[in-house]
Amino acid sequence: MKARNTKNWSNTVSKITEEGAIFRSYRDGSKVVLTPETSVLAQKAYRSDIIVPLDELPPYHITPERLLHSVFLSHRWEARSLKQHLLDLREQAMYCVVHGGIDQDLRQVSIDYLSSLPFDGFAIGGSLGKDRDELIELLTFVMPRIPQDKPNHLLGIADLESIERAVPLGVDTFDSCYPTRVARHGSAFSSEGNIKIRQGKYKSDHRPIEEGCGCSTCQNYSRAYLHHLVKAFEPVAATLLTVHNLTHMNQRLAKIRQGIMDGQI
Repeated sequence: MKARNTKNWSNTVSKITEEGAIFRSYRDGSKVVLTPETSVLAQKAYRSDIIVPLDELPPYHITPERLLHSVFLSHRWEARSLKQHLLDLREQAMYCVVHGGIDQDLRQVSIDYLSSLPFDGFAIGGSLGKDRDELIELLTFVMPRIPQDKPNHLLGIADLESIERAVPLGVDTFDSCYPTRVARHGSAFSSEGNIKIRQGKYKSDHRPIEEGCGCSTCQNYSRAYLHHLVKAFEPVAATLLTVHNLTHMNQRLAKIRQGIMDGQI
């Protein structure tokens, strides 16, 4: 829907058609048309290793009829995206996106159709449930049914608890803004859970965020100093917390990979 106030472009999607998606520029409100073909060309231009085709992400609360329409629209867009991709491979991969919301029958329809096309891997997308338990229930159904000889990716989910529950189900890779988003809101990862560095109890805490962490934030700055930066709304606070959160995430995933190699997962 187009924003009602022409000076506020927070709602930038104007219209979705068979051709593609029509946006309003967040800068000046001018019309921008994104098609499956132009989406692929853009991702090729900035040399994506893995290209994701244009698809529609419907909301969780949607009628079965509207969900069915959305799944088939995404399928047609994905087929057009693949056709454009195959014209100029450039050593880039393209994953399809499995849709269907929490409807298992539609998920199976999506898997069957997309498996018939020469995609390089499978991404699990669309609405993934109202909470983590529903996500895991959905993955329990989907993961055994996608081709096992191709890599897979879970779109937009990468909080630590979801990763630890999804990996044993066979999910290969994840993506999410979660580590950086919580950093911007003043939270840091630790082995004991998230630390909300804004809280007053850290005002005089001169320990690093995590003892033994090798990131530059923990090596050079205390919880007390980070508390000061967050309370003073210093932009560098988000940077320092992001450095730590990404380091912590990488360390946790390294342990998960080792667990797979050792046969523990």
